[in-house]
Amino acid sequence: MSIKINQLTYIYNQGTAFEKKALDDVSLEIKKGEFVGLIGHTGSGKSTLIQHLNGIISPTKGEILLDGENIHKDKAKLKEVRRRIGLAFQYPEYQLFEMTVYKDVAFGPTNMMQSKDEIHKNVVAALETVGIAHDLYEKSPFELSGGQKRRVAIAGVLAMNPEVLILDEPTAGLDPKGRDEILQAIKRLHQERGITVILVSHSMEDVAKLVDRIIVMHEGKVATTGTPKEVFCHVKELEAMGLAAPQVSYVFAALKEKGFDVPIDVFTIEEAKNVLLNLVKQVSV
Repeated sequence: MSIKINQLTYIYNQGTAFEKKALDDVSLEIKKGEFVGLIGHTGSGKSTLIQHLNGIISPTKGEILLDGENIHKDKAKLKEVRRRIGLAFQYPEYQLFEMTVYKDVAFGPTNMMQSKDEIHKNVVAALETVGIAHDLYEKSPFELSGGQKRRVAIAGVLAMNPEVLILDEPTAGLDPKGRDEILQAIKRLHQERGITVILVSHSMEDVAKLVDRIIVMHEGKVATTGTPKEVFCHVKELEAMGLAAPQVSYVFAALKEKGFDVPIDVFTIEEAKNVLLNLVKQVSV
C-alpha cells in the first residue's frame, strides 16, 4: 500500500486574523514497507501532515491518495482509512482507560465487530510484538511503568492490523530504559510485520538508528528527503533549520579536525564503535 500526497496545503483559521499556513504545497510518496523518519523544528508542519494521513484533518488544497484513491472522496470510508493507517499520538498512554491491559488493547478490535477468536488472536499478537509479557495482561494499565504504558498504547493501534503505523514522538518523556524498550519494539515490529512505519521524532539519534529514509520539514514544506547518511551530511543546512545531526557525528568531525583518519559520515553508536575499534587495531599494529 502506497501513500501519495499531491500539492497538499493546509491553512488554520482560514479567512480570520489568525490565519496560518501550516502546510504549503507538499508533495511526496511513502511506499509500502518503508521505514520513514519525519523530522523538523517545532512548527515545521510535521504534526499537521501526519493528521492528514489518516483523515483527521481535511486539506485546504491538494489530496492524499491511498492506493491511488483520494481518502477524502468518500467520508463514509474514513473509518476504514483510520484502521489501515494507525496513528499513535504523542503520549498515547493518556488514552488508556480500561480496567486491564488486555481489555484496553481489545477495545479497537471489539469496535470493529471482530469475532471473539479474532480479537484474542490480534490482542495477543500485538502485545507480543511490543514485548508485553502474559503475566501483565490482567493488570491495570495504570500500574505499569511509563515505557510499558507506551507499549500497551501502541499495541492498541497494532491490534487493528494497520498497514501503516505513524508514531508521533514515541520516546518523549521516557527514561533511558523506557526509550530502549520502545525503540526495540518499533524495530521488531517493522522487521517481523513488514508494515510501513512513519516515525516523527526530535531525536536525531533514534532516527539515524532506525529509519531507511528521512523527510525534513521546514516552514510547512519538504526541505529535503534522503537516506540518513544523505541528510545528516548537510549539518549546516540542518542547523539553519533549527535541527542538528546526531551527536556522534560531531564527535567524529572533531576527531577529523585533530588529524585522526576517520570518516565524517558516522551517525550511530554502533557505527562509531566499529570505526573506533578498527582505528585502535591499526594504531596497535
